[in-house]
Amino acid sequence: MEELMEILREIDDSIDYEKETALIDSQLLDSFGVITLVAELEENFDITIEAAEMVPENFNSAEAIWKMIQRLQEN
Repeated sequence: MEELMEILREIDDSIDYEKETALIDSQLLDSFGVITLVAELEENFDITIEAAEMVPENFNSAEAIWKMIQRLQEN
């Protein structure tokens, strides 16, 4: 989880990722931020994030992102 937090802070360190639950819904992460995040997650966690995974529910919070990472690593 700490590695994820470091990646998120590199993208935008003005967001409180530990408390935020609407990163996408509140447009705190823009499309460029999401694309950057996906690329970093795929590289750092050795996963592939398919288009079907690119839904707000998977990216609205650090916890949701972490759950998606863990699920994709199991496959």
